[in-house]
Amino acid sequence: QVQLVESGGGLVQAGGSLRLSCAASRSIVSINAIRWYRQSPEKQRELVATIDSGGNTYYAASMKGRFTISIDNAKNTVYLEINSLKPEDTAVYYCNLYPNNYWGQGTQVTVSS
Repeated sequence: QVQLVESGGGLVQAGGSLRLSCAASRSIVSINAIRWYRQSPEKQRELVATIDSGGNTYYAASMKGRFTISIDNAKNTVYLEINSLKPEDTAVYYCNLYPNNYWGQGTQVTVSS
């Protein structure tokens, strides 16, 4: 089993940037993939981005351009950088180990206009 811990969320003004972290409790070198999701009260949980064991990245169509997912295998950590934040990016952001379906507790991102 793997524990995932997200961090890096907070309150930020529109136009700002954040880098979220997803720290795994053990090596993630052999993972299939780690995904970032987000969920706001108004929407269902939606997939933001995926990074696989080969470092290949995939983004939801609506997320391309402002979101960057990356991995640091030495730190067992996956990052999600969000630029040009918008109020509609306000959500709880979760990381997920795929396909094992382990989830972190989430980190809140709040963007003020």
